[in-house]
Amino acid sequence: MFKPFRAIFLQLVHRLEHYSLQQRLFFSYIIIILIPSIIFSFIIFRQLNTSFTKDVMRKSESSIEIEKTNIKNNMETMERAVQLAISDREVMYYLDRSSEPETSDLIDFSNSTVNNILRLQFNNPDIEHIRIFSDNPYISEIWPVFLKENRVQSEPWYEELIRLDGASLWQISERDKDPIHNLVLDEKEFRQKMSLLRELEYPKGRHVGLIQVDMLLTSFFPSTYKVHDHNGQSQMLILNENGRLYYSASSSMLSADQLADARIGDKLHLTDDKTLAHFEMSLSGKPYLVVYAYIDSIKSYVVQLTSMEAVLSELNKTRNTMLLVNVILIAILSVSTFFLNSLILKKLRQLTLSMKKIRLGDFNIQLPVGGGSEVGELTHHFRKMINKINELIADAVNKQAATKEAELKTLKNQIDSHFLYNTLENIKMLAEVENQQPISDALTSLGSMMRYNLRWSSEYVRLREELNHIRHYIALMNLRFDQRIHFHAELQEQELDLEVLKMSLQPIIENAVKHGLRSSASGDADLNISLRTFPMNRTQVILIEDDGRGMTPEKTEQLNHKIRSTESGEQTASENVLARSEKSGSGIGLRNVHQRLQLFYGYEYGLWVESEDGKYTRVLMKVPYFNVNGGVS
Repeated sequence: MFKPFRAIFLQLVHRLEHYSLQQRLFFSYIIIILIPSIIFSFIIFRQLNTSFTKDVMRKSESSIEIEKTNIKNNMETMERAVQLAISDREVMYYLDRSSEPETSDLIDFSNSTVNNILRLQFNNPDIEHIRIFSDNPYISEIWPVFLKENRVQSEPWYEELIRLDGASLWQISERDKDPIHNLVLDEKEFRQKMSLLRELEYPKGRHVGLIQVDMLLTSFFPSTYKVHDHNGQSQMLILNENGRLYYSASSSMLSADQLADARIGDKLHLTDDKTLAHFEMSLSGKPYLVVYAYIDSIKSYVVQLTSMEAVLSELNKTRNTMLLVNVILIAILSVSTFFLNSLILKKLRQLTLSMKKIRLGDFNIQLPVGGGSEVGELTHHFRKMINKINELIADAVNKQAATKEAELKTLKNQIDSHFLYNTLENIKMLAEVENQQPISDALTSLGSMMRYNLRWSSEYVRLREELNHIRHYIALMNLRFDQRIHFHAELQEQELDLEVLKMSLQPIIENAVKHGLRSSASGDADLNISLRTFPMNRTQVILIEDDGRGMTPEKTEQLNHKIRSTESGEQTASENVLARSEKSGSGIGLRNVHQRLQLFYGYEYGLWVESEDGKYTRVLMKVPYFNVNGGVS
């Protein structure tokens, strides 16, 4: 996928290499200015788009919240009217009559109770009707409040209301027809209304009738049936559970056909009463933002539809202005950059001509460019470089001569070592002829040690090779100390193939011999040296212990400090004390081994010393686990 882009990028880089430095700098400046400018403009445009959209959304949410408050207030007004009407005992007594009322009773009931209900209606001007229906055959209809129940039994909501068993039912009706004068057509009949319906039971569980409180939709949804945007850019809609849209046709932003094509109901989903949701849609090629909320009590959506065309038009103007400003700015910077590069690179061209002459072999040329600028500094360093080249040429000649001399010395050393080996062999043969076996063995050990030291083909050896070298060293030391040194290696066969640094153990053994042998009143004591190894934390520890004189804790601490000293030429006060107290050595050999271990393996490896005065000295060497025959950790 990325190969074509990589090929195009490489092709552009190849083309740029054929342009002059001034042209490349010019293109670079343009790119450096252009890319941030485009990115900055894009970010600003995104932020403006988000800000404008959020502003429209906040306004829509505010309108919906106002309408929800209006709806809540109107519902409370209608519910309060129902409660006040049915709380009158005379009303319930009238509905529960078991005999025909007297004319005087009807007149009194009409003048008092019916007038109270009508007065309740008139005190709430938004309430259009308060009607009570009953199927009691002993009551008379008192228009416009008390009517026979059979007048509404054919209504589609009647059976649903009876099933609710006394609960309230909110119903949107398309017509406001009069139950009595339903044969006379009136323009009021075609008004849409919201009805609150409730079954009346007296006593509880016995149906005596139902009550209906009506409010026109223009009053129940006041914001929906008003103009919300003077520019005609927004519109509020009510969508009921049957998918029927209710809105103000006189101030509608979209026609009925357009609203039908939008199929807004298919995009809505149920929310709780406190949650507002939104989505974006396109209708006839124009963008719209839809914010809505669901009101569960009336099972309807309140929808705010806002056109985003004006917002996007304003954003496009802002974007075009920003692009024009960027183009003008880039043009000005391009012209100024071109002339500035010409002035800056003039001195660099002079330096380039001088460098071409130097390339031809003229190292004595005088560079004309100077000053304190970057080009002048470059010239200064170039002069230094010419001087350094002359010095390196002289050094190369000297080193070549020194190399030849070193090769001759190496050849001479090889000749001298062969001569020395042959001489030792001759002496060994003479000792065997004279039956001087100790001398013969000593010469054998000395020759093996010399070969081991001089044959340095690698820094790493097997542990068994280092042990053989140690045994030869012990054999020579026993000639001096009358067989008082005893060496023991407690190792398994696989441990003998562990990799160690060459000549890393012999200085430790030598240190044990020099400082471990002791004498007493009863005679000279033997020195036992043991070597063993064990794994520790995915590494290998080689432990060398002797039962010699040992050291005090203070001297042990000073020795460990000296081993870890990084500056071989410096000695601290503690190291001076150690050097004075130890006439025959100062721990430099152990420090050299420690530094070699860290040099080849890393700073987490090395050695440390443990000791107890008069009992023992123990040296622990930590190295990586590597078995030459297989196995790495």
